Amino acid sequence: MPEGRTLFERACRGERGGHAPVWIMRQAGRYLPEYRKLREEVDFLTATKTPEVAARITLQPMERYPLDAAILFSDIMTPLEGMGVGLDFDPGPVLERPIRSAEDARSLRPLDPEEGTPFVLEAIRLTRAELSPDRALIGFAGAPFTLFCYLVQGGGSKDFMEARSFLRLETEAATALLELLGDSMVRYLAAQARAGADAVMLFDSWVGLLGPDSYRRFVLPLMRRVVGEVRAATHVPIIYFANGGATLLRDVKEVGADVVGVDWTLPLSRAVAELGPDAVVQGNLDPAALFAPRDELDRAIQGVLEEGATARAHVFNLGHGIHRTTDPDQVAFLVDRVHEHSAR
Repeated sequence: MPEGRTLFERACRGERGGHAPVWIMRQAGRYLPEYRKLREEVDFLTATKTPEVAARITLQPMERYPLDAAILFSDIMTPLEGMGVGLDFDPGPVLERPIRSAEDARSLRPLDPEEGTPFVLEAIRLTRAELSPDRALIGFAGAPFTLFCYLVQGGGSKDFMEARSFLRLETEAATALLELLGDSMVRYLAAQARAGADAVMLFDSWVGLLGPDSYRRFVLPLMRRVVGEVRAATHVPIIYFANGGATLLRDVKEVGADVVGVDWTLPLSRAVAELGPDAVVQGNLDPAALFAPRDELDRAIQGVLEEGATARAHVFNLGHGIHRTTDPDQVAFLVDRVHEHSAR
């Protein structure tokens, strides 16, 4: 596909267009009544593994709103099954057998996307075929450290202490596991780009649990390599979202992603001060702002756009995933106001 075809892709490359492109993390999901209706007929895992269903869910918000990009309906844990991990959702991810030793870590196999996740690639092909050419499709993966957290912890956690302690108690095994995850996610993202994704995103949902020293030791060299290898294998922009990573931005800059996602806890102008004036940023409206009265929400939208104006280019988004109880009409207001205000 031609590089920079859509407004979203051009923004990711640092080019400002007629308005700031906008999409919303978790935009295909539980806040939409059409999604809830579909899910009455199919469970989450089946939905992610059935290309026609995943494509339909991906397109639902695009049919309702003039969003500038769709993100594939899937989960960051999806490729782990293709690596030999037993997995269920209840409702969050639950692993049959957490990684707790070097032997456990060696039991995993590298991901072959065509063999392990063919349904993801077919969902991308189906979605891209139906999506308007002026709207981008984003593929994604979990970043190695975040996947590592779930693999070692065995499920969700507030502090992932099992994972963080394993990183230090079994450093050699932990490093080997992180490298395996990095290699596998490079293959996974490259396969998504070949299938038709116009951009790819790495979600580092739990990396904010690390301090700068630990990030530089365990994560930064690997992330720099992952991004470099994805870039060498594809032509698409790469987005990196280090959730909770306000203290890590100087190091995140060295990862080399085309776009840096910023959570809502840090004004974008301060993020740009850390990342540099040539940075392209994504974010970062507080998801709770969508529950505010319209005049207050409008001011918050304008505030994020003003902060984003300090960057080379800005992709408007929330600073985290949209909450499942959000009023869909508030999202319509958000998208319209982002387009209207940023076009002035």
